[in-house]
Amino acid sequence: VLNGFYAIGLADEVRKKCPSISPRIFRAIGYLRSLERYALKAGYTPDDIDELTDNKAEKEKLRAQIRADLAERGATPETPEGYCTVGLEEIAKNSAAGRLLRAK
Repeated sequence: VLNGFYAIGLADEVRKKCPSISPRIFRAIGYLRSLERYALKAGYTPDDIDELTDNKAEKEKLRAQIRADLAERGATPETPEGYCTVGLEEIAKNSAAGRLLRAK
């Protein structure tokens, strides 16, 4: 489940910072729903899922991890073109994050 949230967060950071990449909104919604179904099958309760998705400290920890990983790949506020490079790489790899993005 956390890997799924990571993919969504990575795609979100890229699409916000790269003007030549857009999100695949319906695919992202479907992906979120599949994560929820997976969590329910894995034994999480709806309350557990709500707690996980509403936990601001955990969200910020995940955002920090994503930003650090992006920086390692050359995507920083000082090098905004790096976000486009990462996005195109993810799309080409057909990764979970890449499937949530579209090059314009």
